[in-house]
Amino acid sequence: MKRIQLLVIDPQNDFMDVEGAALPVPGASADMARLAGFIDAMGPWIDDIVVTLDSHASVGIERTSFWLDAQGAPVAPFTVITAAQLASGEYRPRDTRRREEALAYLQALEAGGERTLVVWPVHCVLGTWGHNIAPALAQRLAAWEMASGQICEKVLKGLNPMTEQYSAFRADVPRADDPRTQLHAALLARLGSDDTLLVVAGEALSHCVAASGQDMLAHMDAARLRNTVFLTDCMSPVTGFEAAGAAFLQQLQERGVQTRTTRDMAGLLA
Repeated sequence: MKRIQLLVIDPQNDFMDVEGAALPVPGASADMARLAGFIDAMGPWIDDIVVTLDSHASVGIERTSFWLDAQGAPVAPFTVITAAQLASGEYRPRDTRRREEALAYLQALEAGGERTLVVWPVHCVLGTWGHNIAPALAQRLAAWEMASGQICEKVLKGLNPMTEQYSAFRADVPRADDPRTQLHAALLARLGSDDTLLVVAGEALSHCVAASGQDMLAHMDAARLRNTVFLTDCMSPVTGFEAAGAAFLQQLQERGVQTRTTRDMAGLLA
């Protein structure tokens, strides 16, 4: 049977569809239950596990706590804010000293042609319940560590409050003054260095999984990508972004990356 390397993206309480979650993704709890079962079944063949954790302060440029509208009222979750709207005064930072920095960020973000700023609910704040790994998965990871003698590495992402970071590998707008926001070459090398089967799961399919996968497509060689599987029943899209999730899965297939369910994996690994 092939050896397995597992990458789990942001399997945190605030993304689970449970009471108290700040940004629940429908289906996420069931996704993580299936992933826990996969680890339980395949544990003896798993050589390495890396878990990324969305990790934020309570105030950041991509969250409601940063912004006010022109009348000084709070901004609703999922509001899209553009550089032009900030320049015109339609929106402004609560901390007015951040205006020019925020404007430069929005301009740089939009210059990439792929994203505009979406304002999210405050979520995954370091030190809170929402930042923790979903309990069923956390228990299974601990059991794997005990059984294997290996350590599941946790990688924090999104630590800089002035740039969004969906991807496991880099911020949307990397900052020259903060290496944490720049391309995580060591993590890419770790995941792309051998002939194990790289298995990817996590939340949310439409955002952090997709952004991470697109960086993998950009920076991993074709042989590694062919030996990579995204577990489609262990990831779900944010409500309203289902089309983005489906488009990403199609992109993977077009590049030769496998998309399978946990049920499919038994035959693949035999």
